[in-house]
Amino acid sequence: MITAGLGLKPQHYDDAVAATADGLWFEVHPENYMSAGGPRLAALEAVRARRPLSLHGVGLSLAADADPDPEHLAALKRLVDRFEPFVVSEHLAWSTHRGAHQPDLLPFPRTQAALARIADNVGRMQDALDRRVLIENPSLYLPLTGHDLDEVDFLKALVERTGCGLLVDVNNVFVSASNLGYAAEAYLDGLPAAAVGEIHLAGHGADEGGSSLLIDTHGASVAEPVWALYRRLIRRIGPRPTLIERDDDIPAFDVLMAERDRAADELAALEAQHV
Repeated sequence: MITAGLGLKPQHYDDAVAATADGLWFEVHPENYMSAGGPRLAALEAVRARRPLSLHGVGLSLAADADPDPEHLAALKRLVDRFEPFVVSEHLAWSTHRGAHQPDLLPFPRTQAALARIADNVGRMQDALDRRVLIENPSLYLPLTGHDLDEVDFLKALVERTGCGLLVDVNNVFVSASNLGYAAEAYLDGLPAAAVGEIHLAGHGADEGGSSLLIDTHGASVAEPVWALYRRLIRRIGPRPTLIERDDDIPAFDVLMAERDRAADELAALEAQHV
């Protein structure tokens, strides 16, 4: 049974292979493994031989005003065929424009035109991979003008048009709600339960300079308010595969496993209530 997992880091390959926890799985960014061979692919093969795997993309730029890069899609398809992940996901954001690549996942006005364009791009991704994909909600820092839809309604419409699912990053919801001044609880309550295929939990921090802005750092432990939102979400929608994300200031494997075990305990408690 797949329960709670960890983002897999190269320094933890051996620990991942040796881990014995029930329900444990691992997630990687496929862009780090799009090569013909080498030690990283070999290590990922060793982990995959023992554990389920999820691929969480960061490079397709689905919200750009262009089709996804066909070479990138082809490389992703090769990884999907090779590792048979139980989930493939991408971000609701853009990072490329006219051949230039930005080192971030950038926002966009949620217009009807953007919805049509992104739905087409999600469709191209699903067609290329021959499978349903999950789309992750972004973390936002400043208000944009020109929206036709709020974010929850945009995600609902994207699910309806494409048949995709949702990867709900609870920390992103908390950060965005704090920065833009809306209720995180209402956001989570409005998401379509049946579409949620995976949940992410991560840490955040305050912006430098003493401002009230929160930054989605992935460089700290999951904050208690995020855990509270997570419990609220899974009590409404039921258990979902849940990932602890840590991409900066990465601690020892057993420290990450302690957070992962907390998520697994939350899922187990919820399952026990429904037995």
